[in-house]
Amino acid sequence: MLGRVGGQPGGAGGAGAGAVSAQGSRGGEARYANTDDRAAGCGQGDAGDIPRVVVGDLLRDHVVRRTNLGRAVDGHLGRGELVPDEIMLCIVRQTLNATRAAGSGYVIDGLPRTMAQARAAYKIATELDMSANVAVHLRAEDKELTRRLLARAALEHRSDDTEQVIRHRLDLYQQVTQPIIAWFAQRGILVSVDAMRPVGEVGREILAALELMRPPAGHIPARVRRPVDLTGLGARCAQT
Repeated sequence: MLGRVGGQPGGAGGAGAGAVSAQGSRGGEARYANTDDRAAGCGQGDAGDIPRVVVGDLLRDHVVRRTNLGRAVDGHLGRGELVPDEIMLCIVRQTLNATRAAGSGYVIDGLPRTMAQARAAYKIATELDMSANVAVHLRAEDKELTRRLLARAALEHRSDDTEQVIRHRLDLYQQVTQPIIAWFAQRGILVSVDAMRPVGEVGREILAALELMRPPAGHIPARVRRPVDLTGLGARCAQT
């Protein structure tokens, strides 16, 4: 999510990837939240200097460190299953609270994955006056996503990116995650981007879309922003 509360991946037709970015304002100052809920392997552009939380990397880091959160999600990640909603929403709330306190925008990459997550995250963001007003959806074909993920697995030695697990994740995406795209479209905040092109080209289109959707008062001067401390993010989420 890039701006406020995030988006959802999905894909139209044979597409199987999506990313979401959002932008909003609070008290006359725009906040940027980016929710990247694209299908696995879709890729995305640069979020600039906006604080960014990559949910998958965050969870895998907790697994490596054997924290309570890591032990709670280890099996889900290894099987290509969705992490329980209560854990994902805990991460959303922690991120929004931290960035709101710092007067900053935010990017949440990899969430929401279910309609329940999308609606609950929207409620949390609305309560904090941090809801999204732009959602960028990245589209890519399943065959290409599988190729990218297998290449990543070989490069990063990731055990959760086997062909069987990838197929299961893409099936889950089509069944559970894709419907969120229509929800963002109904809200009038969806921008769809073809992610089959080179990364730089996709990134430029995402940034251009965010600029077009930016509210008139949407820029937060650097001098107004305060450092955002996202260390320890997710540490208490295993108890939810």
